Amino acid sequence: MLSRVRVWLNRTYAENVFFMDQLRRNPSDRAVEIHATHGDPDSPVLAAADTAELEPEGLSPAAYVEYALDQCARRGIDVFVPRLHQSAIVAHRAEFEAAGTALLAPTPEAVAVFEDKVVAYEAVRGIGVPVPPWWRVRTADELLGAVEELEARGDKPCFKPASGAGGVGFRMITRSPFSMVQLSGFPSPYVPLDLVLDAVAQAEEPVDWLVMPRLEQPEVSVDCLTGRDNRVRMAVGRTKHGRRRGFTLHEQWLEPARRIAEGFGLHHLSNIQFRMYGDRPVLLDVNTRPAGGLHQLSLCGINAPWAAVQLALGEETGVLEPPFLGQDYAVVSGPRPLRPVSIPQQRMEEPQSQPQQQPQLPQQSLSAAGAAEPADGPVTLAQAESASRAIAPA
Repeated sequence: MLSRVRVWLNRTYAENVFFMDQLRRNPSDRAVEIHATHGDPDSPVLAAADTAELEPEGLSPAAYVEYALDQCARRGIDVFVPRLHQSAIVAHRAEFEAAGTALLAPTPEAVAVFEDKVVAYEAVRGIGVPVPPWWRVRTADELLGAVEELEARGDKPCFKPASGAGGVGFRMITRSPFSMVQLSGFPSPYVPLDLVLDAVAQAEEPVDWLVMPRLEQPEVSVDCLTGRDNRVRMAVGRTKHGRRRGFTLHEQWLEPARRIAEGFGLHHLSNIQFRMYGDRPVLLDVNTRPAGGLHQLSLCGINAPWAAVQLALGEETGVLEPPFLGQDYAVVSGPRPLRPVSIPQQRMEEPQSQPQQQPQLPQQSLSAAGAAEPADGPVTLAQAESASRAIAPA
């Protein structure tokens, strides 16, 4: 009988509760135990896990690696899916393997390339994958020059941080002055150019932005599963056009995604995004981690999280082709349980004649997942480790 597999997700996105659900519903009918850590006690992944801990704050990347190695040793982790400090962790892959833990993450070289969008664009252009025109800017003058050149081409300029995940920091530039339009309705990604130039000029440090044309829909995110032999086992595109979502196997999206995954050693799960520039697809971004929407491939009959765990454990999956493409769909929010909130014990006012007592420490309660729930206030590494040892499974 096969032993259970212990999988750890660190500081992952809330949507990965579905990733965890799919691991448990794996087609191999293998027992899976999930450990989760996070900095937010209200993250739903903590409640969804079998065991959970709050992560200590303020650790350097090197200190976090030590923390992670300790977690893997104490928890008997078979497969670690790192998000926070991924680059530092993959640089110590041999140490994790010596502890009996496989990393579900790409090579250090691949992570380094795609941490910086400018380096990434230059690298993928070198293997023949189309990229949009871009300018790296650090000053107000460089920003203005890039905007003017884009406008001269008839493009709509936008900018985003040269490094970062998702749409954090993405803004579209407008020449329209700030007015009540910006203060009406929902918040807008548009920012007036003059305000941006003033802010950059007055900033204490140079910015590090990528200025580029606004790319058009559809947006296609290709989820890839790649072995350590650099062969892609799965490539399925998820399309997004406004609210409508769907799936595609068209080679105009899949072929450049495979070329990137295989050419740069994007082992295990990655997500490669494209949009349209004019009449051709161009690279938008590359994520060296599982996408939050990866679970949506279940609508095509694929359990990608479990296949990735199998590859990490050295089990061959073969090529994964969706048996069908699911119908178009929309994404809606829904409730997920959280761990109980603990209430610190209240101090009563005491008569002046009585000696002052030491304040009571906040009480801790155990969640349904079996993890100690800290009260309000900062959590130290010692507190987190003490709580985790008290509830650690035998």
